[in-house]
Amino acid sequence: MKTIGIIGGLGPEATIDYYKEIIHHFNLKNQTGNAVYPEIVIYSVDMWKLVGLLGQKKYDEAIDYLVLGVNSLGKAGVDFAALSANTPHLLFDEIQQRVSVPLISIVEACAKKAQSLSVKKCGLIGTKFTMQNDFYRKVFFNYNMDIVVPGPEQIEYINQKVFNEIELGIFKEETKNDFLEIVGNMKKEHEIEAVILGCTEFPLMFREEAYLGMPFLNTTKIHVEAILKECLSGN
Repeated sequence: MKTIGIIGGLGPEATIDYYKEIIHHFNLKNQTGNAVYPEIVIYSVDMWKLVGLLGQKKYDEAIDYLVLGVNSLGKAGVDFAALSANTPHLLFDEIQQRVSVPLISIVEACAKKAQSLSVKKCGLIGTKFTMQNDFYRKVFFNYNMDIVVPGPEQIEYINQKVFNEIELGIFKEETKNDFLEIVGNMKKEHEIEAVILGCTEFPLMFREEAYLGMPFLNTTKIHVEAILKECLSGN
């Protein structure tokens, strides 16, 4: 097996979920009956420092910060790494160009999953960095799929809830219902066929595979499956 590297802390709740999901899915994949688990190295960064840099559009500094983390994982002996959040994938290509450690993209993995479901138009909810930038749109375009995001007011509302509640481990039923209303309007107005949970904390709120009669793509689970595939490719 290959050693897994994870850039965590983006946010802490999702990092915990990644670890749990990797162990859970590895148990499902492991047919030997032996209690063998993959080796995992986690480098936890300061989420608020990264968010601050992105908010000020200090992208070079944000890249430097994440490159430092990935290189630290490389020094620790990992064979590949993953960024445990959607937002930093805004800088994915630039980071990969500056590190020797191969990175597994959450966006690429999600696009492949959506394609397997034969959908052509996906709604995307996440931080405003994720919704307002085009890194999801570019990758999905390569798979002949479109991305739809909420309107400006809804983007601000979702982003506020992400950083004031969800990233702090606060999951309110009222917030969940508001998000579902936003998604329902997207389905009605834009005929989306699936929803991308473009924040790795969202699966802690939306635990079912489908709502409103369409798939809700759990990016954490999808990313973990891609991570495990790479991990086991060393066998």
